[in-house]
Amino acid sequence: MKLFLSEGAPGSLPVLAAASRVRGRAELLISSIGPEECVVPFLTRPKVPVLQLDNGNYLFSTSAICRYFFLLSGWEQDDLTNQWLEWEAVELQPVLSAALYCLVVQGKKGEDVLGPVQRALTHIDHSLSRQSCPFLTGETESLADIVLWGALYPLLQDPAYFPEELGALRSWFQTLSTQEPCQRAAETVLKQQGSLALRPYLQKQPQPRPPEGRAVSNEPEEEELTTLSEEEIAMAVTAWEKGLENLPPLRPQKNPVLPVAGEKNVLITSALPYVNNVPHLGNIIGCVLSADVFARYSRLRQWNTLYLCGTDEYGTATETKAMEEGLTPQEICDKYHIIHADIYRWFNISFDIFGRTTTPQQTKITQDIFQRLLSRGFVLEDTVEQLRCEHCARFLADRFVEGVCPFCGYEEARGDQCDKCGKLINAIELKKPQCKVCRACPVVRSSQHLFLDLPKLENRLEEWLGKMLSGSDWTPNARFIIRSWLRDGLKPRCITRDLKWGTPVPLEGFEDKVFYVWFDATFGYLSITANYTDQWEKWWKNPEQVDLYQFMAKDNVPFHGLVFPCSVLGAEDNYTLVSHLIATEYLNYEDGKFSKSRGVGVFGDMAQETGIPADIWRFYLLYIRPEGQDSAFSWTDMLLKNNSELLNNLGNFINRAGMFVSKFFGGYVPEMVLTSDDQRLLAHVTLELQHYHQLLEKVRIRDALRSILTISRHGNQYIQVNEPWKRIKGSEADRQRAGTVTGLAVNIAALLSIMIQPYMPTVSTTIQSQLQLPTLACSILPINFLCTLPAGHQIGTVSPLFQKLENDQIESLRQRFGGGRLEESLELKVKASPKPAVVETVTTAEPQQIQVLMDEVTKQGNIVRELKAQKADKNHVAAEVAKLLELKKQLALAEGKLLDLPKGKKKK
Repeated sequence: MKLFLSEGAPGSLPVLAAASRVRGRAELLISSIGPEECVVPFLTRPKVPVLQLDNGNYLFSTSAICRYFFLLSGWEQDDLTNQWLEWEAVELQPVLSAALYCLVVQGKKGEDVLGPVQRALTHIDHSLSRQSCPFLTGETESLADIVLWGALYPLLQDPAYFPEELGALRSWFQTLSTQEPCQRAAETVLKQQGSLALRPYLQKQPQPRPPEGRAVSNEPEEEELTTLSEEEIAMAVTAWEKGLENLPPLRPQKNPVLPVAGEKNVLITSALPYVNNVPHLGNIIGCVLSADVFARYSRLRQWNTLYLCGTDEYGTATETKAMEEGLTPQEICDKYHIIHADIYRWFNISFDIFGRTTTPQQTKITQDIFQRLLSRGFVLEDTVEQLRCEHCARFLADRFVEGVCPFCGYEEARGDQCDKCGKLINAIELKKPQCKVCRACPVVRSSQHLFLDLPKLENRLEEWLGKMLSGSDWTPNARFIIRSWLRDGLKPRCITRDLKWGTPVPLEGFEDKVFYVWFDATFGYLSITANYTDQWEKWWKNPEQVDLYQFMAKDNVPFHGLVFPCSVLGAEDNYTLVSHLIATEYLNYEDGKFSKSRGVGVFGDMAQETGIPADIWRFYLLYIRPEGQDSAFSWTDMLLKNNSELLNNLGNFINRAGMFVSKFFGGYVPEMVLTSDDQRLLAHVTLELQHYHQLLEKVRIRDALRSILTISRHGNQYIQVNEPWKRIKGSEADRQRAGTVTGLAVNIAALLSIMIQPYMPTVSTTIQSQLQLPTLACSILPINFLCTLPAGHQIGTVSPLFQKLENDQIESLRQRFGGGRLEESLELKVKASPKPAVVETVTTAEPQQIQVLMDEVTKQGNIVRELKAQKADKNHVAAEVAKLLELKKQLALAEGKLLDLPKGKKKK
């Protein structure tokens, strides 16, 4: 095959992106031709791109070429894709061609460019936001996605032409733009010149004619309203008129919360944070904040909801931390449990109970599950050789031993790898090993350990997953991670450790061992519930009546979706298993990662020191929640979102609606005489509210937040169009119209106060207090838009909800949390002379910085050991080891040590 392209031809973008699909499947030659060169012999005018097939035939439609590439890769056609391709050719291309010509050739800007395509962009955005998958036709990108992305990229790659309110379109566009085939295509065609790279080609093309009989710009809500049926409008009006009568009676709060037969019972867990780490913003959004939104939403739906979390307190890291701080493990746990609880309290996380794993209930439940697994033949014994310190009378974990590297002779090699040569080390291979606690020389001893026989449980797990996944809301990344583990085949997993701090193993010969923290940590959910109520089994041994939602970052998926299910399936005690496993991707900080050792990023105990209210942090973290891909916290973006979405959009609308009631009608909601336009607005708000419900029921938390902001924008536009501040000064009919607009607007504000409660609970309470919203309306989120503030209702004092974030304020915070101080000192030390005499002149970092670095080393060491225990892919292990080595270098420098760099090696 031969693909003919012309420099600057827009059609080259999707074609090159799709061409990656045939790499390795067919030979494809790419040839560049001039814009006036005619390749297809039977066409009278030049046309590119063109694909000449091996049989001599030609394809000269962009979508046809892309379709051919997809078919070669094994893709199967479907009706929805065909519908999108037809729409792209008939509706999108005419207006997009006109817009690009205006921008690139004629040099026009602003509405002249965006106007023709606004309707088409809104159509794509609405289609994406109203479905439960991230792409146009399903969970993965399709031919339709590539064709539409390629068509839109020359325009939308410029943020100035990307409408801010089209959140679903933005997410879709960014997802595709970051994929390697699309990135390569964009770099090849636009050559870092943006849309100007298209000018030489477009200048030689005839000017496109704008489509006739079509408005060049349409507001999104106008398009929506034209699609409403009379039945939808009538139903919305009926629901509105019934008002609070439409709400069910308020369910009395019970303590403890227990499942009720025949009703929806929702059990929600956040992944248990490890006790000796202070959580950063990524930890908070990945687990507790996301779960809190869903828990609050569930309560507004009057579902029986129990939300629990707690600190994970056993394990080697706790023992290490205790030794470093001169405390007992229990004292360390007590100290950091309070730190965690205070952070989550400030973020307004609505746990029913925030517990901990160092309890008698944890021991009892863990040992019971173990005994059941043991008696059913799912536990194996095997011998592991380890170093033992006779002086300390304990086997040494890797981090507790160092010695001479067997490969390069470095004298401070750790028990898992050498900082100098980078080689992985088995601790028993070290020469002259020393216990880091007492400096005695340990000896090699065999140690018996217990393993969970995962291969024996694999069929049970597969059977359960097969039944459960089809009707559940596992996130795509969770499904992928579990399937990849199963594809590689499960292996026995060690469940014991030679430690003192942990749940004791109730088996003869293993009295000096404890359970490995990742075997029993997930049982912490059960024990925390057991400490909340002695009727805990009604939640955890009731799979027929309980829906279990578990929230976590993606690195926790194997333990919740595989190890825990295998453990309780093997225990054969009718345990409740996860129905909906909700895993986020990672949240980064600006252009890098959170790192307390380098002073980079905002950690939970620092957020409250910024002077920015907790609800603003909640809003922004949820706005950028990494649902489909990694996202990044940005101070600049936080300022923009606060000032545009909260201050100018949501806050502005709610404040205006309330102020109009106070200023023009003495604080009493006026009479409302709805016109047909008002009734259509009722129906539109109802549809957006129902969309919000659909999204949150699928735990699409970020997208549901967009529905709130969309309703608020519609409210602002409704006020602007009707101008009640002018009408109130006019005739009797004008004053009546001002009253209707004001009454409807303040009822929209009341609805928004309930919708925003899961996201910004303090702001929600403030709005409801200002509007004096009835208790019933505050406590139940309706399915339809209701009149909750009827004529004659008296509101309270209205005041602004949000404050503007200033550039200098944000820049100060960026500098404060941007790191650099420790990094700069480390760079100076690296540049110092390697002569031994210089060691005396090297200054150390602050003790707090050293402590933080030690924590980072401990955490990364756990990851490396875990991967080695799993016999993970060598490349994966090597990458994590490299991270660990870098951290250890930073620690050595921070402690005032100069690195003994290898000599005499040349780069190959």
